[in-house]
Amino acid sequence: MKLKTDFKWSLVVPTSMGVRITPLNSQPVHTSNTFFMQATSAETNVATISAYLGLPVRVLTTFVKDSPVARLIKDNLASRHLTYEGVEVEQGGPWGFRHQFNIADSGFGTRGPRVHNDRAGEVGRTLNVNNFNLKKLFEQEGVQLLHLSGLIAALSPETGNFCLELARTAKKSGTLISFDLNYRESFWKGREKELSSIFCEIAAASDILVGNEEDFQLCLGIKGPEEGGKELAAQIESFKEMIKRVKDAFPNASVFATTLRQVVSVSRHLWGALMLENNKWHIVEPREIDVLDRIGGGDGFVGGMLYAILKGWSPEKWVEFGWASGALATTSLTDYALPADEEQVWSIWKGNARVKR
Repeated sequence: MKLKTDFKWSLVVPTSMGVRITPLNSQPVHTSNTFFMQATSAETNVATISAYLGLPVRVLTTFVKDSPVARLIKDNLASRHLTYEGVEVEQGGPWGFRHQFNIADSGFGTRGPRVHNDRAGEVGRTLNVNNFNLKKLFEQEGVQLLHLSGLIAALSPETGNFCLELARTAKKSGTLISFDLNYRESFWKGREKELSSIFCEIAAASDILVGNEEDFQLCLGIKGPEEGGKELAAQIESFKEMIKRVKDAFPNASVFATTLRQVVSVSRHLWGALMLENNKWHIVEPREIDVLDRIGGGDGFVGGMLYAILKGWSPEKWVEFGWASGALATTSLTDYALPADEEQVWSIWKGNARVKR
């Protein structure tokens, strides 16, 4: 992979912003009356690692005009050092557009997390390529890396076309493309043929492909891993075989990655990662981590990996920094990590939790 050297933006992500509400003290949603609310999206979870560590990042989105939730989102993005661009869409009355709500019970002990997505009237479904100047963004300003998510590609026909045009324009301009497949069954229902075509075209143009076994099977039609036993470490070889099949099907990509997770309890996970870079495997054997809230760990992994790539580090550091960034995200009430500096992330990788004075 070759990164651009003449650019304004290190990373660009299209996204649909919303809010996540979580009960305090790890309580269930249905028994709670006090909630923590944050601005959120999977794509900005990824982008925040690079932005918070000082790289220039651009978010492409859309907002509900005069909405107090939109104001909260804008202020939150700015606090994360994310610059944003997006049209203001009229709400259209109380039954019109709004920003999505993600209502999450983060679980505790043996009570697993439960997430309820309320996306009716989601303004992000209106993301339209005509509302952005892609030629200026990619050809005049310059972008090193475009990160796309299957969540956005599958939101609506408009957003699917938007992601396709982003990928096509990025490819022509020499921008690297990262694609996290993020399969969601409810998004695909009744649209399998349409979305399969979109996802395969984006994957064929991508330099970096990220996904789990379900993503690769259901988005791209790749045969999944064989049964490798119940232990996570025993499944690594079968995951490697699956990724080899993905590489054969999409030879333009040179980096393929997936996280590995085994849940011991809600607060204790075995966390690992697998990355194929060209023809070399980089594996983080599953290690025990403590978890405050698991949501966003996978996004943190992708965000850390992309940051390491953008910094021009050696490939073995990509998966290490990604693993540690994902682990960092699971220690926060927010579903994104806000690393104080690179040293904090590397301390997590080294297992050093001592006080820094």
